[in-house]
Amino acid sequence: MSKAIIGRKIGMTQIFAEDGKVIPVTVVEAGPCPVVQVKTVESDGYSALKLGFLETKEKNLSKPDLGQFKKAGVKPCKVLKEVRDMEGFSVGQEVKADVFAAGERVDVSGISKGHGFAGVIKKWNQHRLKETHGVGPVHREPGSMGSISDPSRVFKHKHLAGHYGVENVTVQNLEVVRVDVKRNAILVKGAIPGPKGSIVTIRTTVK
Repeated sequence: MSKAIIGRKIGMTQIFAEDGKVIPVTVVEAGPCPVVQVKTVESDGYSALKLGFLETKEKNLSKPDLGQFKKAGVKPCKVLKEVRDMEGFSVGQEVKADVFAAGERVDVSGISKGHGFAGVIKKWNQHRLKETHGVGPVHREPGSMGSISDPSRVFKHKHLAGHYGVENVTVQNLEVVRVDVKRNAILVKGAIPGPKGSIVTIRTTVK
């Protein structure tokens, strides 16, 4: 059975292990996440939990979203996400940070930072051309688009300049270093996607 919780990225810091080593960690405000709906194989064809996060006012939600919370008898939440293959909870219960323990391995998903319109060097890590006489002014351009006569077009999926970031990214197999139930905090070793204050989902790792 997999476990998951919705959280908010607070930022990065460092803690010291018992042997004195410095461990870089990301602090995540994890939960509490009320269970809004329980999906089962019999009724829905698959098992899942629908979790809420961050309480909000009724006026900030649409009528369809608000109806789900009223049906479950749960206070309206800003975030509503579905988590697959998570069992053992009923409607109205809360998933808290203690669903995970120190030493467990998790996958963290979130929306990556936005970098605006970026060139091929920044976006795709391509090399620049030689900065010598006769080369410029094309040092940072993408290079050849292909032959003129055949295929007479640019192939699909060619790495070109464009919008960079603001996409769903998952970092796998990270270690939970510490869990603070009183502060609803989970400390994950290393960096996770997204800017400070962004919404992330912590799941049991698939690896």
